[in-house]
Amino acid sequence: MSIMGQSPSTPLSDCLNAVCNGRDNCVAYPDNPLYQVSWVNRYNLEYPVTPIAVTRPDSAQDVSDFIKCAVANNVKVQPKSGGHSYANYGLGGTDGELVIDLTNFQNFSMDTNTWHATIGGGTKLSDVTSRLHDNGKRAISHGTCPGVGIGGHATIGGLGPSSRMWGSCLDHVIEVEVVTADGTIQRASETENSDLFFALKGAGAGFGVITEFVVKTHPEPGDVVQYSFSLSLDSHKDLIDVFQKWQDLISDPNLDRRFGTEFVMHELGVIITATFYGTEDEWKATGIPDKIPVGNVSIVIDNWLGVIAQQAEDAALYLSDLRSAFTAKSLAFRPDETLSLDTITKLMNYIDDTDRGTLLWFLIFDATGGAISDIPMNATAYSHRDKIMFCQGYGIGIPTLTQVTKDFISGITTTIQNNTVQTLTTYPGYVDPALQDPQVSYWGPNLNTLGQIKSKWDPNDLFHNPQSVKPGETV
Repeated sequence: MSIMGQSPSTPLSDCLNAVCNGRDNCVAYPDNPLYQVSWVNRYNLEYPVTPIAVTRPDSAQDVSDFIKCAVANNVKVQPKSGGHSYANYGLGGTDGELVIDLTNFQNFSMDTNTWHATIGGGTKLSDVTSRLHDNGKRAISHGTCPGVGIGGHATIGGLGPSSRMWGSCLDHVIEVEVVTADGTIQRASETENSDLFFALKGAGAGFGVITEFVVKTHPEPGDVVQYSFSLSLDSHKDLIDVFQKWQDLISDPNLDRRFGTEFVMHELGVIITATFYGTEDEWKATGIPDKIPVGNVSIVIDNWLGVIAQQAEDAALYLSDLRSAFTAKSLAFRPDETLSLDTITKLMNYIDDTDRGTLLWFLIFDATGGAISDIPMNATAYSHRDKIMFCQGYGIGIPTLTQVTKDFISGITTTIQNNTVQTLTTYPGYVDPALQDPQVSYWGPNLNTLGQIKSKWDPNDLFHNPQSVKPGETV
């Protein structure tokens, strides 16, 4: 006889249940009527996935014990922090994996001597912001979607408006507590298990379950200039000149690092966002305002929490915490790979001339580089230090995603790639299950090293999703 929400006894379920030892909300199985809605909770409804079980550990020891259950039963494992993977990789990405949901790892402390913060592996970015603010008005660099979890964000890259000034989110991580494939709870840093630390900073999902992060922090910026320029157009061809000006601006190798910006195309035109960490006088002194297309400009000088809230609102325009069916494609650009006038023209013509299948689509270009590029390529697994721009295309299905929309979005990246000599790569935070050679695209020059580290720390590929680093993998 099985209790509701508890599968008929199997060696795996017996093991997981023994770890939970009667605790509520500790483990669930596919026969639980709320399994998909409350436990699995897919971010992208386009990709169905049914884990063999979802666990919610309370401690690193629980994580260790759950991992040992998986090893004993030959089941793959993936940790889930915020669960924002575009292909549901935090749920395994394929059926039958064990999910370790870190939602209970909400611990936070601040060392006011070093201003190093210790942050639980399940903390959402909105809570990271508020807890840093409440404990000394500190800040780190991270993305704008409030529902993203630090677990994936700080182990893939973690890009946001302050990244050009402060580096990516993972560049703030100085130490972690991690549970590895043999169930050992250990620390990793540049001086302890440094090879594992290298891998966790850019390819974390394939190497362990991080229960806590120790991060260096910055004082919150005082004044911040927020700029938003919205342009409504009859056709996207009218954006050719506007985009070229924006791309020229962000291609300047001496572009002020206090400046972050996005160029967001949508059905009705474009929104250009800009954030400058400084005063209005400093903003004007950079010369950037003279180089950005002008129109309906709104400049808000605000406190830090207000700035973060505004950025979250902007992010919600294109991909919120709502669960939906969507398709996403992305590309990364070095300075010698930016779009030529011919490519920009072809891209805008393609958008105008193609059936889009949805009104909810976005093509987002964002500036990167700056402080991110100061760190050597071989210092961490993150391999996009030589990039100055990313683009991401999204098509959202209301209520369902059509092939027409998928084709439209993939055609955007194809149009750009077909007019670029070099093979363009992809940031693994914008995961794309349709990529050819995804590991090469995500981790390129660091892949051989990652394959060796994987063979040492996880030779049986316990920590697995369809595009994670595999043992011994080479380019």
